[in-house]
Amino acid sequence: MSTRILTDSTCDLPQAVVQEHGITVIPLYINFGDQSYLDGVELSRRQFYEMLPDCESPPTTAVPGTEVFTEVYERLAAEGATDVLSIHVSSTVSATYDVARVVAQDIDAVPVTVFDGRQITIGTGFLALKAAEAAAAGRSAAEIVAMLEEMVPRVHAFAALDTVVFLRRSGRVTALQYGLSTLLSIKPLIMMHNGEMEGERIRTRKGCVARMVELVRNLGPLEQLALVHTNAPDAVQDLRSQVADLIPEGKEPYTVEVTPVIGSHVGPGAVGLVAVQAR
Repeated sequence: MSTRILTDSTCDLPQAVVQEHGITVIPLYINFGDQSYLDGVELSRRQFYEMLPDCESPPTTAVPGTEVFTEVYERLAAEGATDVLSIHVSSTVSATYDVARVVAQDIDAVPVTVFDGRQITIGTGFLALKAAEAAAAGRSAAEIVAMLEEMVPRVHAFAALDTVVFLRRSGRVTALQYGLSTLLSIKPLIMMHNGEMEGERIRTRKGCVARMVELVRNLGPLEQLALVHTNAPDAVQDLRSQVADLIPEGKEPYTVEVTPVIGSHVGPGAVGLVAVQAR
């Protein structure tokens, strides 16, 4: 039996980890004007964040078409997969899961199970990684799905944003909210858990980061922790020093730059934490 794991480029897993565990990643699209790029393939994260501040119109994102998913599922079957488990960014923030599910219903070459990760960034990545480890150990797709269902409620993602400009550009906040936030120097704190996104508005960046650290600390012992950022390497290193005591023993945390698919909405300068509570 060979269960193959598929995810999308919002998972933010380091490329070395993806290769080591045989995870297949479908890239989403980043659009600057009429120019479209495959996330992580035709446009690097460094290039994206260099282009972002000066772009005349806000970048948009797009999900691969059904033909892309069809080709990948059929290719995995040709490579010997007896099952495919397709794990994707939360359906509440992206149509990726919906497209994958539509295609899966029409694939005859291999059974495909599509799983809504109900997370963003490396929160989805942690699920895909756990699934790949279980698949390598010989677990069936059904067994892995049951394991993921138990894990999802324990995964929490937090992001302390440096600006509301890009949320405004993407339509995530109203003009009135944007005006008030700019006037008061409000820093948004975004939280994602089990498919639900919430937010808090905090007066200063320092206060926003402190609140994020407090929320993660309140989760109790952690199984995994990752640090994420949008072109903010110095800020994320400072954040690491603040959460050093929360890092699970013997588990060096991933520190990753967030995919442009998410960075286009939150803007540069954001830092975040993705935590998996211990059972």
